[in-house]
Amino acid sequence: MTGIPATPAAEARTTCPYCGVGCGVLARVAADGEVTVRGDPDHPANFGRLCSKGAALGETTGHDGRLLAPEIGGRAASWNAALDVVARRFRETIDRHGPDSVAFYVSGQLLTEDYYVANKLMKGFIGSGNIDTNSRLCMASSVAGHRRAFGEDIVPGIYADLEEADLVVLTGSNAAWCHPVLYQRLLAAREERGTRIVVVDPRRTATADECDLHLAIEPGTDVLLFNGLLAHIAEGRALDRDFVASATSGFAEAVAAASAEASSPADVAAGCGLAEADVRLFYELFAATERSVTVYSQGVNQSAHGTDKVNAIINCHLATGRIGRPGMGPFSVTGQPNAMGGREVGGLANQLAAHMGFEQPADVDRVGRFWNAAGIARHAGLKAVDMFRAAGDGRVKALWIMGTNPAVSMPDAGRVRAALKACEFVVVSDVTRTDTTLHADVLLPAAAWGEKSGTVTNSERRLSRQRAFLQPAGSARADWRIICDVARRMGYADAFAFEGPAAIFREHAALSAYENDGERLFDIGALAGLDDAGYERFEPAFWPQQPGEGAGRLLGDGRFPTADGRARFVAVRQEGVALAVDGQRPIALNTGRSRDQWHTMTRTGRVPRLMANTPEPTLEIAPQDARREGLADGDLAHVSSRYGFVRAKVSISARQKPGSAFLPMHWSGQFAANAGAGSLATPTTDPFSGQPELKNVPVRIVREPVAWTGVLMTRRDLRPTGFVHWSRCKVEGGWVYELCGTETGGQGILLSRQFLNGFSREQLVEYTDRRGLAYRAAAVDADGALAEALLVAPPGQLPPRDWLVSLLGSRAPLGPADRMALLSGRSPSPMPARGRIVCSCFNVGINQIAAAVARGRHSVALIGEDLRAGTNCGSCRSEISQIIEGTRLAAAE
Repeated sequence: MTGIPATPAAEARTTCPYCGVGCGVLARVAADGEVTVRGDPDHPANFGRLCSKGAALGETTGHDGRLLAPEIGGRAASWNAALDVVARRFRETIDRHGPDSVAFYVSGQLLTEDYYVANKLMKGFIGSGNIDTNSRLCMASSVAGHRRAFGEDIVPGIYADLEEADLVVLTGSNAAWCHPVLYQRLLAAREERGTRIVVVDPRRTATADECDLHLAIEPGTDVLLFNGLLAHIAEGRALDRDFVASATSGFAEAVAAASAEASSPADVAAGCGLAEADVRLFYELFAATERSVTVYSQGVNQSAHGTDKVNAIINCHLATGRIGRPGMGPFSVTGQPNAMGGREVGGLANQLAAHMGFEQPADVDRVGRFWNAAGIARHAGLKAVDMFRAAGDGRVKALWIMGTNPAVSMPDAGRVRAALKACEFVVVSDVTRTDTTLHADVLLPAAAWGEKSGTVTNSERRLSRQRAFLQPAGSARADWRIICDVARRMGYADAFAFEGPAAIFREHAALSAYENDGERLFDIGALAGLDDAGYERFEPAFWPQQPGEGAGRLLGDGRFPTADGRARFVAVRQEGVALAVDGQRPIALNTGRSRDQWHTMTRTGRVPRLMANTPEPTLEIAPQDARREGLADGDLAHVSSRYGFVRAKVSISARQKPGSAFLPMHWSGQFAANAGAGSLATPTTDPFSGQPELKNVPVRIVREPVAWTGVLMTRRDLRPTGFVHWSRCKVEGGWVYELCGTETGGQGILLSRQFLNGFSREQLVEYTDRRGLAYRAAAVDADGALAEALLVAPPGQLPPRDWLVSLLGSRAPLGPADRMALLSGRSPSPMPARGRIVCSCFNVGINQIAAAVARGRHSVALIGEDLRAGTNCGSCRSEISQIIEGTRLAAAE
């Protein structure tokens, strides 16, 4: 990808915009505008490593698909006109209906400075709490659990704890795919010190493949498992009686609640669907290992009982005193690059800035005085699910969405799309066109990664800089500037007279220390005096940052930011799931990330090597469930819940627990027809955190009777219409579209041939078989290079397409023999087929790995020596192991 350099061709030190690991990146822009990236060897989060997504960041910086100018009502407009409309419509709505009639829905993709001014505008000067973030779907249950236990949203540990632990429990975390650089640090530590790894997950994920014990619990039974652990601790020598007595409260009540339902490992095993021996082994391992870390992520948080799950985990660490000391503690890892920064500035509807809250009138008064905002909001606003309900029923009449795609990512996404249509005024500021931008009355182009400057905070509370090294695409602007421009037009000029992100950061830092006196651990007051040059040079640093000192681990001294200085045990009970499977919907659907994709694919979906591993939406289902429903690999499945339906290709996998299925969260209407997991998910939320249940949704799965299939290879960026199902995959030089339908084969051919209407007869070669069931066509451009190819056939009868796809990318003029071969799909000269890409970092395909195994390379390490596959981020190691085993078994038959 290419861009316009913002600075001379030197490497810029910046931070990756993907997950919460917060990896350092060195980005360089060549004289021709090509962007290359490498890991920053001096950044303490990654020490030079990058995952497949981070390594491909240079390929995401082009202008393909970018929003380049503001739009009003779908037509290009000037910035002044667009900002005037936004400010006027918000001002008029507030004047007529009050401040709670407007809302902001923001994103963990925003930088801390963007987040700060958005929160200040809504809560401080509009006077409503109605700003919430897509981080509500990510880590709100962790926030609520931390506040219940610690009195403040504190992650006690740091990444080094994973390297100093003797036992690491990964629960609800497929770290091998979702936080691969951090996971590789853990595996390296295991190699060095023999760290034991326990994985708690209903699925056998890539993370579970390299663990010592996998507990495949029934979905939603996490509280029971950890209550059983607490009861076990309370009975044995692992209990730290001195710590419990001096530093905590509520222990007896928590143990009583736990023991009432989990009095023995046998009870837990029966309730969680586990072997009793495995439960006993886990409990004995935890009890016997002082240096224990429990890492948890979306599998815990994304639940209607997520907060209780978080507190069940924390209870076990409080009971053993294993918190805030080297190699021990509960550790929440976030899914977004700045979910933590959003928490710091009050980006959630139930928070104020700087870890203050609406529960304390003194906090509201303090923030109001600091901002000089007499009309500051005095109560919490609408959380994400409720916000979109309010937009649908008319309570919210003006909505501004920043940097996120709720039309796809929110649960009950069909109702969210209906709400966006019903809302009187919708503003969207974003980098690219999405399913959500389709509903915008005003569209504002935002600066992307590489074009904007600010700070982010990773999962271990480490602040890092993102730095601009490209000029913004078109007339795109930084989010902080867009927000401040609207604020000034609304009459709040003095409070938003920031000249740049450094000035915003200084105010944010000053607020964290304002009248703090040690009451709140979030304090970066030592950074409030940074001048612009110091801000530009800023090195990664933990918070707190108080004058003269910085801190790493927290809470290890047994003092907590609560009224009495004690941590609180929280008595929790295993509750029933939000919705239970039944005869109508007998499968529990889980959702989550694919290895190389990010959110709704707005960035990663246009990178060929990131699309190559999983090029179409697939539903993983256990063999027993597939047999019951008459499903085979590659079938098209119709998946329905009480909220909507999706279609996806079937992938039968023994890694799925019977009675469950898995659908990736990423697919949107930009990349497939009706494949978004949000359309199925329940809007039922956790009563404490407001986080919705996304991991356990009852669904019905049936086979779609597909009569024909097709594949279109084209340079054009299309959105097919009229097809039962389609999906598309970015390849070098264009796109590959998978098509299918339930119509007759002849009707499928007629439907598909519409793509070729723009080509003359001289450009086109085509063939239809005598039965009218198969059709093949190819078109060349004026230079004689392949421009498009279309293949249609009954299911399972499509010819190969590897050669045609390679021609699309090469754009080489075709000789007579090549033209004759186009309709066969086969190269006239032998061409090795790489096969589906397994290692995205080094573009290694399944056929190359199988060939290496056939040569006797029977380990992941040997495959790495030959092909480099698995030697960078390591997220493909599990799949390489499966290929090795499968190839060896096939050879033995």
